[in-house]
Amino acid sequence: MPVNLSIKGVSEHMAKQLRARAARHHRSLQGELMAILEETVRGPQRLSPDELLAKVRASGLSTPAESAKAIREERDGRSRR
Repeated sequence: MPVNLSIKGVSEHMAKQLRARAARHHRSLQGELMAILEETVRGPQRLSPDELLAKVRASGLSTPAESAKAIREERDGRSRR
């Protein structure tokens, strides 16, 4: 049976960021919050070596500095969740 959850005391700044994230993913705010919860509960997704290589090639990064910046941004994004 589905459960309704409520989050109280969300700052306007955080709500604005969540709305922007939802818009980037073409989702409603409710849909974005569900996606965040599902991703958190499911845990990190493991890529096969071939999938990882394809993702790296698709990123378009061409220098070690660009790669290091992308890795830092991804890591820092995960630590803020």
